[in-house]
Amino acid sequence: MGKMNELSMLVDELKKCGETLVGLSEGLADLFSGSAEEEKQPIKKSAAKKKSAEEPKPEAPEEKALTLEDVRAVCADKSRSGFTAEVKAILNKHGVEKLSEVNPAEYKALLAEVEVLGNAG
Repeated sequence: MGKMNELSMLVDELKKCGETLVGLSEGLADLFSGSAEEEKQPIKKSAAKKKSAEEPKPEAPEEKALTLEDVRAVCADKSRSGFTAEVKAILNKHGVEKLSEVNPAEYKALLAEVEVLGNAG
């Protein structure tokens, strides 16, 4: 019985690893499914992601319109931090399967939900 229990636990861990890999691949597919212009500047987007993570809003006292790239950067960061399933659940809550399908009017609400992942404890 001990061997079966150990095997069952290993199978569960393998399933979790598979789900994580699928989530990461979906996140990467969403990240790189943008226009040709976005694909030309992946290095600049990485630097922008790091800056936005370090300095959330000191640069923009006015509320500027969020772009798909802004939201994608935060979602990708949370996905890499292990919250892929939660990000997917938030997207589903907004009635979409992919980030690119989100209505731009919902970016602010979606971003607010994603940003709190991992902060609540």
